[in-house]
Amino acid sequence: MITKNTIDKVFEAARVEEVIGDYVQLKRAGSNLKGLSPFSSEKSPSFMVSPVKQIWKDFSSGKGGNAVTFLMEHEHFTYPDAIRHLAKKYNIEIEETEDSQEEKQLASERESLYVVSEFAADYFEKTLHNTEVGKAIGLSYFKERGFSTETIKKFKLGYSPEVWDALTVEALGKGYQLEFLEKTGLTIVGDQKPFDRFKGRVMFPIQSMSGRVMGFGGRILDNEKKAAKYLNSPESDIYYKSKVLYGIYHAKAAIAKQDNCFLVEGYTDVIQFNQAGIENVVASSGTALTPDQIRLVQRLTKNMTVLFDGDAAGLRASIRGIDLILEAGMNVKVCTFPDGEDPDSFAKKTPYEELLRYLDENAKDFIQFKASLLFSDAKNDPIKKAELIRDMVESISKIPDPIKREIYIKECSRIMDISEDVLFSALQQMRKKEISEADKKYKEAQQDVPFEVIKDQQKPLNSADLVTQLEYKIIQTLLLYGDVVTEFTDIFFVWDDFGNKKEETRKVQQAIYERLYVSLQDDEIEFSNVVFKEIYQELINAYTQANLDKTAYIHSLDPEKMSIVSDIIMQEEKYQLHGWEEKKQVFVKDKNNPEVLANLTQELIATFREFLIARLIQNEVANLQAENPENTAQVLEQINNYNQLKVIMMRYLGRVRTG
Repeated sequence: MITKNTIDKVFEAARVEEVIGDYVQLKRAGSNLKGLSPFSSEKSPSFMVSPVKQIWKDFSSGKGGNAVTFLMEHEHFTYPDAIRHLAKKYNIEIEETEDSQEEKQLASERESLYVVSEFAADYFEKTLHNTEVGKAIGLSYFKERGFSTETIKKFKLGYSPEVWDALTVEALGKGYQLEFLEKTGLTIVGDQKPFDRFKGRVMFPIQSMSGRVMGFGGRILDNEKKAAKYLNSPESDIYYKSKVLYGIYHAKAAIAKQDNCFLVEGYTDVIQFNQAGIENVVASSGTALTPDQIRLVQRLTKNMTVLFDGDAAGLRASIRGIDLILEAGMNVKVCTFPDGEDPDSFAKKTPYEELLRYLDENAKDFIQFKASLLFSDAKNDPIKKAELIRDMVESISKIPDPIKREIYIKECSRIMDISEDVLFSALQQMRKKEISEADKKYKEAQQDVPFEVIKDQQKPLNSADLVTQLEYKIIQTLLLYGDVVTEFTDIFFVWDDFGNKKEETRKVQQAIYERLYVSLQDDEIEFSNVVFKEIYQELINAYTQANLDKTAYIHSLDPEKMSIVSDIIMQEEKYQLHGWEEKKQVFVKDKNNPEVLANLTQELIATFREFLIARLIQNEVANLQAENPENTAQVLEQINNYNQLKVIMMRYLGRVRTG
């Protein structure tokens, strides 16, 4: 178990903007930072980070918290693993106490898969560097590819010996369970003895964005064997091929800094580019590009340059992925290498400055590239030329931004020597067809949805919803302004010498937390939301003892409370996302005005009381229907008293005319 001292050191050192900056491209928005949500697909940023408050909020998914909760949400870390990751990032030595057997057994299956994968990566790496067979076969292969020792270690490259069960025997001997070896795909369990999947291959660990090993790629070295040249781990609970980009862990910082990502096909392309000095490069690992892979890059940059070798046939098959990139709203360029060259071989023999210059000078906009690639086939054949133009317009139709679409249509018109009107007409037809097909799919999907579900979504807020909103607002006021001292106006009644009731006011200086606490106590109000109730009590206790350190309090919360608290704190920052600072948001605009805060607090209390009075009246009406006739007068008098009190509350809130 990690000691509290270590956890405290981690929280002191970790900067939320630095941690999240490894995963999301953040841009300045006032005193905060904003970016695209890493939890959903979006075109406009709804993700906000506050360096001052050291918290974040994703307004598209509702998630929020600090650096630790971000890693738990994004990387599916457990709390201890998030702490370990940050400790490693900030060079903090981890102090641990021995876990009990029960605590070890509580480790999740998902975590067990990661642990087994990390063990396998270490085993393959040690076999490569520390055994004679590893050095003679595996290390020799990597050296022949031109990889330096530093590069080999950076990417944790390894070797799986030509032995049926070398890894499996080693893992079982170390206490790892066969169940998890099988689920990660490292071991194949058949009718006979379990055996290693990757025997006799050089190994490429596949790491997540946070650097955890999720799976492996293995290359066979004996070309005479009738086996696949490359073999990947099967999909598991931690490894999904369609959601993984090889090299993203080493590339993420460079992608965000350079505001561009180079996309290649294979492991060695990524490694060779890194060794050449260009780190903002990832690989689709030989699989067709997927929307999930594109979203990984999109969180870091909107610009992607796809690198192809000079094989024309391969190019035509590969450019299909470009439409997916365009559809995601990204800017796409394409760069090809001379015949017989691929990114690996070209980077290996080209000095850094020359390689950068080549990429810069030969990266073409996708439409120019597509035209140059396909135009040679069309030549003077009008039918083929028409097909080419239609193919280009179809790619343009995928672009969500109408301004970009128009610019590309104009460029296509210039390149292909055809009128813009014809291209716009073709584009309009394609867009209509896409919208029609999407609409048809939506309607088909809705046929299976009961009408009642739609009807329920349109219902107004019920009383439980209103209570939750009021309780949320109380927590918000306490958290943001609880220690502000301001002047409140009390309304009370007195009777003169003739027995007439008179309304008088009295001014009193109070902290906002005191005002809320006393009012809720007087009305004997209990929170209906259990989590809100706990947060309310924690805040009141801290204010009462005059020791509320908001930063420390935030870091002490569990994920559920953290999400609520971060949502409250970041709500006023939300309007910076779209330049809404001047919108009429009282808490944002006048938060430093004690008089405004006093009015808002009083209004909140009065609104809550008005709701409670309305509920009491409703209960008395129900009693009236159930009571005996002789009690009717008493019940009616009680209802009348409540109504008079309600009128006072409504007058206080300015909802009725006073005279």
